[in-house]
Amino acid sequence: MKKKTKKKWLYFLIGIALLIYFFYFQNNSIVTSEYNIRSDKLPPNFNGYKIVQLSDLHNKSFGNNQSDLVKKVKKTEPDSIVFTGDLIDSERYDEKPSLILMEKLVQIAPVYYVTGNHEWRSGKFSSLEGKLENIGIQVLRNTAEEITLGTDKIQIIGIDDPAVDESSAEKAATEENIKNSIEGIERGDNFHILLSHRPEMFSLYSEYGFDVIFSGHAHGGQFRIPFVGGLIAPDQGLFPKYTSGKHKSANSTMIVNRGLGNSIIPLRIFNRPEIIVVTLKTDK
Repeated sequence: MKKKTKKKWLYFLIGIALLIYFFYFQNNSIVTSEYNIRSDKLPPNFNGYKIVQLSDLHNKSFGNNQSDLVKKVKKTEPDSIVFTGDLIDSERYDEKPSLILMEKLVQIAPVYYVTGNHEWRSGKFSSLEGKLENIGIQVLRNTAEEITLGTDKIQIIGIDDPAVDESSAEKAATEENIKNSIEGIERGDNFHILLSHRPEMFSLYSEYGFDVIFSGHAHGGQFRIPFVGGLIAPDQGLFPKYTSGKHKSANSTMIVNRGLGNSIIPLRIFNRPEIIVVTLKTDK
């Protein structure tokens, strides 16, 4: 009897150890996802242009001084890096891991950043914004920038998350931000990239004809069910449509990053932290 009891305890402890490892792996082992986006609007010099997208860090650290994450980003050899919001977490505000990451990223490639809902709900973004700008991060707040290679250029547009003004309807606020960001810039056949935290407004982004949209916010659905997708996402509810990957509507393509950290729900299942690499290809 004693031997059987010991075996049961041994199996139980092994099971617990494997479960702990599984959860640790799911929440700390970073995966890199790669996508190609083709467009006949992309100028020739940008053929092969590589963009790394990160999102939803929520204060999380990957290795000492973010070394694990930075090493993986550096290995992709990006031409630019975009960060689509929730750099910090409003409920447990700690900007140090986020600023360490940004300091290291800007040494790899130009970094473009937009806010998420957590930046605004923390009540501390005005201070954080100044620190990011001092590091050399290009903070896009309903503004547009040109990226130039030789004689060719594309435009990158970034909008504030609508949580900046909780009194406004989110879709109306987002549309107003888009209008402000594109005012005075050349449209026509130019290639336009939009950075916006929230993927659930894809139909609105598509109406404005953005060629590529980078979003986050959904945390991959938090728990991913094989062959089904994400379980739950903020502002989308159960079995949300936009939690991960590449989505098409008319001439617009949206890339949704599963994010790096966690917020209200502290665990990811079948939903590892993600780096996205997008390579632009010309169809000309």
